[in-house]
Amino acid sequence: MSKNPLRKDKTCLNCNYVVENRFCPNCGQENSDTRKTFHHLFIHFFEDLTHYENTFWKTIKNLLLRPASLTKEYLSGKRLSYLAPVRLYIFISFVTFFLIAILPNKNNDNGLIDINQTQNSTDTINNKIDTLSKNKMGLKELLKSEYLSQEVKDSIQKGFDEGKRKETLENDNDLLNTGYKSLKELDFIQKFGKEDDKLGSIEYWFMRKFQYVKDNNTREEIIDKGFESASHNFPKVLILYMPLFALFLWLFHGKKRWYYFDHGIFTLHYFSFLLLIYLLIFIFTRTLTFIGDSIVINSVKNIFKFFGFCWMLYYFFPAHHRFYGETRWISIIKSVFLFFINMFFISIILMLFFLYTLINIQ
Repeated sequence: MSKNPLRKDKTCLNCNYVVENRFCPNCGQENSDTRKTFHHLFIHFFEDLTHYENTFWKTIKNLLLRPASLTKEYLSGKRLSYLAPVRLYIFISFVTFFLIAILPNKNNDNGLIDINQTQNSTDTINNKIDTLSKNKMGLKELLKSEYLSQEVKDSIQKGFDEGKRKETLENDNDLLNTGYKSLKELDFIQKFGKEDDKLGSIEYWFMRKFQYVKDNNTREEIIDKGFESASHNFPKVLILYMPLFALFLWLFHGKKRWYYFDHGIFTLHYFSFLLLIYLLIFIFTRTLTFIGDSIVINSVKNIFKFFGFCWMLYYFFPAHHRFYGETRWISIIKSVFLFFINMFFISIILMLFFLYTLINIQ
């Protein structure tokens, strides 16, 4: 029971309804004094935080370990003991996007040098390569020399890495086979070539983007950035795909017994689970990445990822069976069909995000 002092005025400040007791019978707002002391503000904040934490952790526990229990509880009318489905998904989404944005990826450093370096840096590298050639020394011997400063050794190593990078770029022509050797060739043909060899405006725009990526990235970099894009875009794909996922559930189950709203609540809880598992994997692996890079750490990360993704794939089947209450074999058949249908459409959306990222790789 609230201990806030009541107002002498019996008119509700929210809806102007007459309040006979502590709470308005029309809107439910407490008819208490709106001016609070700092002590009351602190106590009120602590009470709300404690209540939210109890509700939050209870919701998370059921979401992770008891498939479909939250949905059944919510639709049965028990809603105050758990976070609302929309609030739950928004909260997890916010935390996921926030952490992805602020936590850098240390794996982006693959030991290769950015091809777009300053002119002074390029001149320094070239001078060190000339020194290497004139002295006819091997790279390992030169880097061990006592007569060269560490700065010079680093510059020579960078020059060697850049040369290897350019060589790799020249040989990496099979991943994005556009039919052109370089961006300059594409632009030249588009401007001065025969009409039959020229591309349409939209096709030329896409081809130019692909050729730029091909000219400035190795095969490994393109693949790494593509998978990184798919990983980071996974939360966005879930948001876009939720209405379609609920629609497939609606098509596969009885229209008289289940409303689209029911499928929507199931979808919100299921996608909240997927996003939460993704978030836990992201936090765990990124934390280990900052700790170090060793065989043991990488093994632990891979094991955690394996069990996390296995639980993500398996979770839908018991959740579907427990929520819709159909016989086990009917539920398995429907689950399998729904699983592959959704995997197909989600893969298409991920591929579109991948292509979007591909044409915007720098």
